[in-house]
Amino acid sequence: MKYLTIGHASYDITFRLDKFPIENTKQRVSKHIDCGGGPASNAGYLLALWDCDVSFQGVAGNDYYGKMIKAEFNSVGVDTTYLELVDNFDTMLSFIIANSTNASRTILTSQDDNVPKCSLDNDNKYDVILVDGEEEEMSKKILLNNKTAIKVIDAGSFKPGTVNLCPYVDYLVCSKNFALDYTNLEYDGSIESLIKIHEKLTNDFHNTVVITLEDKGCFTKIGDTYKLIPSIKVKAVDTTGAGDIFHGAFTYFISHGYSLEDTCKLANLTGALSTLRVGGRFSMPKLSAVLERRNLVDSI
Repeated sequence: MKYLTIGHASYDITFRLDKFPIENTKQRVSKHIDCGGGPASNAGYLLALWDCDVSFQGVAGNDYYGKMIKAEFNSVGVDTTYLELVDNFDTMLSFIIANSTNASRTILTSQDDNVPKCSLDNDNKYDVILVDGEEEEMSKKILLNNKTAIKVIDAGSFKPGTVNLCPYVDYLVCSKNFALDYTNLEYDGSIESLIKIHEKLTNDFHNTVVITLEDKGCFTKIGDTYKLIPSIKVKAVDTTGAGDIFHGAFTYFISHGYSLEDTCKLANLTGALSTLRVGGRFSMPKLSAVLERRNLVDSI
């Protein structure tokens, strides 16, 4: 199968501290962790790590960080034909403070005011496509050109481009924040409130909806039954990239013939395991490690 992930590419620089720094003080760390980032970018990296034939489409600067993103992709076999390194544009940087005591993360993002869009026409045929909403025009064109493909959107935050792409995918896999911002409904922690949110999304976009709930797992409808599919309990050290990794794993399992319920369980597990290490790319578990621990989610 041929996979395409299209959207956001950035570079992450992570500092791990045992407490959040106090303003106007100096902190020394033994090392920092550098790697590529971004929802579609991380999902593509995971799919390649799991031996999928995957291409990434997006833009970065023709600078040190853009070249590092490309080199990382190439190191795991991601096809970068449609990764455009643009002159006179600075690759988006994320500076991440990872609190090792409670796994919280604080992110400072540096991004140009005018971000160039994909300009390389991609008329290839793909079996599986994941979009994250950052490249609306190109994503829509590719989705319409691949009507028989399995199509997934990582709807992480509520943005016009993301909303506009939702009707063109088979699986709307969205964060709780996206679901709340789009529907304007309240979530009080109850299944009843989740059902109302899920119904609104399904009625508007007419696809399979999965709502991610961070460490609580995810919520979807299996047949005629609404289900909260819990995740495993772990002592997280860094949650950076866990959502991206969930979406990459979801795309892998749903495209490999797993049921929706099993796909959600295994994507939950993959995301949870990724929080045990620092740094989005370096925390991605091997496929064998996920499958070896499948009994952990089967018993939930």
